[in-house]
Amino acid sequence: MEAERCGSPPPPSSALPLDGDEAAALAVADPGAGPPDDSAGPAILPSSPEFLELDEDEDLEVFSKDASLLEGNSFSPLLPTSPSSMINQYKFEDEPELKDIFVTVDEPESHITAIETFITYRVVTKTTRGEFDSSEYEVRRRYQDFLWLKGKLEEAHPTLIIPPLPEKFIMKGVMERFNDDFIETRRKALHKFLNRVADHPTLTFNEDLKIFLTAQAGELSSHKKQGPGLLSRMGQTVKAVASSMRGGALKNRPDAFTEMNDYVDVFNQKITLLNKISHRVYKEEKDYFYELKEFGQSHMLWSASEEDLGDTLRGIASCVDQCFKAMEKRTMALSETLFPTLHEYVLYSEILMGVLKRRDLIQAELDSKVEALYNKKAESDLLSEEIGKLEDKVECANNALQADWDRWKESMRLDMKTAFGDVAENNIRYYEQCLATWESFLTSQTTDICLDGSPEDQP
Repeated sequence: MEAERCGSPPPPSSALPLDGDEAAALAVADPGAGPPDDSAGPAILPSSPEFLELDEDEDLEVFSKDASLLEGNSFSPLLPTSPSSMINQYKFEDEPELKDIFVTVDEPESHITAIETFITYRVVTKTTRGEFDSSEYEVRRRYQDFLWLKGKLEEAHPTLIIPPLPEKFIMKGVMERFNDDFIETRRKALHKFLNRVADHPTLTFNEDLKIFLTAQAGELSSHKKQGPGLLSRMGQTVKAVASSMRGGALKNRPDAFTEMNDYVDVFNQKITLLNKISHRVYKEEKDYFYELKEFGQSHMLWSASEEDLGDTLRGIASCVDQCFKAMEKRTMALSETLFPTLHEYVLYSEILMGVLKRRDLIQAELDSKVEALYNKKAESDLLSEEIGKLEDKVECANNALQADWDRWKESMRLDMKTAFGDVAENNIRYYEQCLATWESFLTSQTTDICLDGSPEDQP
């Protein structure tokens, strides 16, 4: 009942239990467990980012010396090894409840004006909720509109974990702002953001979300001018950061939120390091990718000058080419699962820090009032009334954050499990295809040798 009074989301169902095998794929999901040893890299795309140079030895040394990162890395002999059975390993019996709202972000469109050039995205909403006047809406939104929505959600629900948006700015020299690949990457991230908000038990009923999904451009612009301005929100943020630095002298912080702070610190370190290592793997895979392509071409050129070995060299070139194509498919698949997931949770770690700071600010305000009452620095009756309101506010904030925290951890573990499961499946498919290709080639060579043998050599 207290959670309902505070307007906090209902407590989520208990997280799915994880066995020892699953822990290996979820190493980054728990500060006490480490990320799996995965050698797969992201897709090789012409417009892929050039990553910063990293101190490879230092990163790997840090990664290997952290004993907690090594726990749970061994797989049980009972783990199914065939691709089909491994896919089934990552299915979950608890299907989500029936949804009553579906949101899609698609069809990016470029707009050029005398002042600026920008991209808008089509947002299509289908719903059966009674509070909506229609069952389907179609609007166009630009990136700034998504930023506005995120800000309004944080303002209305300061102790809920608001999903991250893709960054507004991109690294210099990484990718053109209006490059097709960049636009598509941003579209996917915006689609995920809106669906995470729409699936959230509390955020989904936010009035600003409804306006974002349904209002036409002019109506949305009018609505955006209402409420606290940008400077007000910035002032609140600065005040929160200055007044409640995590790890400061907050006297009455419950142990549960101190543990959350410690968890976020470790999680941020692990997810950032894992993201860096995956970028390095990408670079190494990229070099191998192009070398493999040249390796096949060199055998094809060689076959033109070797009459006796021509067929064999051409066969080798064909095998290398098939392996090259299989690797291309594998890296393309990885770029759509592992990299976006890791990057999203790097952003999530920053959001979690902000949420915990805002909760601490509410706690700090209550503590200051209690101290003022104890020292009789103000009128007792007035302070007592303020303290009562702040106690309710702190309780609501604690309940909201605790419920959202449990929900976020479960979602994060499932996302990581899916991402690393896809990595494993893609690696298995790739090596199976390469193995089958080379086995077929060797079998054909053995058959040719037997057929070319002279009759007198036969018994």
